[in-house]
Amino acid sequence: MDFSGLHNRTREGNVHSPAVSVIIPCYAAAGYIGTALDSVLNQTFTDYEVIVINDGSPDTEELESAIDVYRDRIMYVSQPNAGPGAARNTGVRLARGKYLAFLDADDYWLTNYLQQQIDFLSSHSSIDAVYADALIVGSSQLAGQTFMQATPSVGTVTCESLLAERCTIILSGTVVRRQSVVNAGSFDERFRYAEDFDLWVRMLKEGSRFEYQNEILLHRNEHADSLCSNTFRLFENALLVIEKIGLRNDLTAEERSALNERQAKLRAHLNLERAKQEFCARQFSSAVTQIREANKYYRSWKLYCAGLGIQIWPTMLLKAYSKRHSTAAQL
Repeated sequence: MDFSGLHNRTREGNVHSPAVSVIIPCYAAAGYIGTALDSVLNQTFTDYEVIVINDGSPDTEELESAIDVYRDRIMYVSQPNAGPGAARNTGVRLARGKYLAFLDADDYWLTNYLQQQIDFLSSHSSIDAVYADALIVGSSQLAGQTFMQATPSVGTVTCESLLAERCTIILSGTVVRRQSVVNAGSFDERFRYAEDFDLWVRMLKEGSRFEYQNEILLHRNEHADSLCSNTFRLFENALLVIEKIGLRNDLTAEERSALNERQAKLRAHLNLERAKQEFCARQFSSAVTQIREANKYYRSWKLYCAGLGIQIWPTMLLKAYSKRHSTAAQL
């Protein structure tokens, strides 16, 4: 691990501990990191430190060039690639702040983000974490909507409401008391997707309390290079996280029921993703099998007809599918 880029706060004799430690992991994010850092450094709330972790990024040269003008205002650490959870854990270990503010390198905050979040936590001493709404930007079909329009948060944030998807926490919009993260064991570094969901569940089961603000305080950038763009890996890892949670012996009946439903849904999502892959690989029989497995959950006439169509007109449907997706890619 390279600490050569650490902020020179120690040499300057600065022993002040900031209120907030902003943790930004970077992987293939050279084109976005400047906007993210500008959004932090332009905050109206100024009692913070910024920790940027280069997680073995393939664009390290470009990344270091992009952050060069910020070096005297940030702490920079470079480590071998180990995934976003491991990068954030490095930030947690280095953090001096009472609060942790997580920010993905391709997202960015409004100027009042930290002030609004810290004011909320300061006035609600029993709350350990708060998250805000975000405007979705980028190449996603959801661009222009807010995060809470796409995935609403309704009612109290509990383990059961997370599993049942009544509440969805956006990591880049979350500020949390550092000690509650440490007490829960920080991020599980085995997971490269959904590692934050795993942490939130563990925190809630440890007794942490979460709240949310409906106000838009950040922008979530969804694009082809983002981790969430790989839907197969996303669903696959989300299922692994759900299976890990299922091993707990302290889940309530309601939590267990919500977990089983979430597990069935994720398996169906994976069946559909596999069906697409098999279909495009001209493995039509396997594609039909995957659609049928998915439809045990969805019970959809559209899926039934899709499976039937692949059986009857596989080549014709593949040509139509390829043409449609080729046209969409050009737009």
